[in-house]
This record gives sequence, structure tokens and C-alpha cells, in this order.
Amino acid sequence: MLEKKSIEYEKAVLIGVINRAQNEEKVKEYLDELEFLTYTAGGEVAKRFVQRVDVPNPKTLIGSGKMNEVEAYVKEHEIGSVIFDDELSPGQQRNIEKQLKCKILDRTSLILDIFAQRAQTSYSRTQVELAQYEYLLPRLTGLWTHLERQKGGIGMRGPGETEIETDRRIVRDRIALLKKKLLKIDRQMATQRGNRGALVRVALVGYTNVGKSTLMNVISKSEVFAENKLFAT
Repeated sequence: MLEKKSIEYEKAVLIGVINRAQNEEKVKEYLDELEFLTYTAGGEVAKRFVQRVDVPNPKTLIGSGKMNEVEAYVKEHEIGSVIFDDELSPGQQRNIEKQLKCKILDRTSLILDIFAQRAQTSYSRTQVELAQYEYLLPRLTGLWTHLERQKGGIGMRGPGETEIETDRRIVRDRIALLKKKLLKIDRQMATQRGNRGALVRVALVGYTNVGKSTLMNVISKSEVFAENKLFAT
């Protein structure tokens, strides 16, 4: 008899912001989708926090009072991730991590994480890795900004100073390598398409989780993976 394995979901908190561009109803809609994305990535939403913010806090996006409220909840309920619906700057992400002492993500990084889980082909895996490194690079720069301002000094002389540029160079070199790899795959795919001759090509286009894979399986008798999750394929 097969043993049933229970899936352990990571507890997460969602944070949305009401402003002039998006009212409360729109924020709820966005957070509903963000919760579905969190579930797809392997998380379980324990609570949502929403704040009206006319002028975003440059340090933490939301106000200090709301940050303290989130911090108390994270500590009490042992939350693993706090996910913002709005994109965070490198500085904001660093400041929030320092206060909440847990993983901090925004919508972009969450979607990239899902893509990394779901990518199957060499081309898609390379595309996702490139996107992740391009997302990381400015945040890596922001991470070291407070050290750069010291320009050496106690504890920052010698190797400690060069590690900053080394990390940046490693990421930039990896980005360049991935771009070359994608160009090579593009040329290979173009050659393969040319060898197929005048075959008719059909594309199914639509937003995530609207049934493209299911429709493809029905009309072509194929067995493409289909699941009721955002960005499942």
C-alpha cells in the first residue's frame, strides 16, 4: 500500500497598497491573484495586510505603524515569507528584511520563482535564469551600497572590498553567457523550423490558467501537463 505524503505549505503574509491608481476593490482583486500565485509556488496565505498609502514610504513602502503590525504577526505566527503585491526597490527590500527577519518577495520575484519551478525545456530554463539574474543584479548592487560608502576603512580593506565587484562581475558574466546561449538555441530552432518545410503552425494565446493546455489536449490528443494553478505550464 502506497504511503500518502502530505504537502507542507510555507506560511506567508500578503501586503497590498491602496493608492490613487488602485482602489480597495482593485487591490482585493490583485491580492486574490497573488494568493493563487503563492499557492502555486508552494505557500499558504495566513493573513493579508492592506494600507492606504498616498505617498509610498521610501524605506519600507508601507508606513512604520503598519510595519510594526506586520512584524508582530510574523513573529507570533512564525511566518516564512512576506509577499508584497507592489514591486520593491532594492533598498526597500533590504530594510524590510532587516526588520521582519524573514524572506521578502514582491510579485515579480514570486512569478520568477514559479517559472523556475515549471520550466522544462533548455530554452525556457535559460530564459528564466536570465530573468532571475537581471532581477538580482540591481538588488545585489543595493545590498552592498552601505559598504561602498565606507570606501575601505576598518574591516573593509583588501579582499573584503574586492568581493563586491567580484559578485557583480560573476552575475554580469553569467548574464552575458545566458544571452549567448539563447542566441545559439534560437539559431538551432530556426534551422529545425526550416527543415520542417511548409508545415502549418498554430498558436494558442491567452492569460495564465484560462485553459490553453486543456484545449490543446482535447483538439490534438496530446498529453500536455495541465493543472488548476497560475503559470502551471
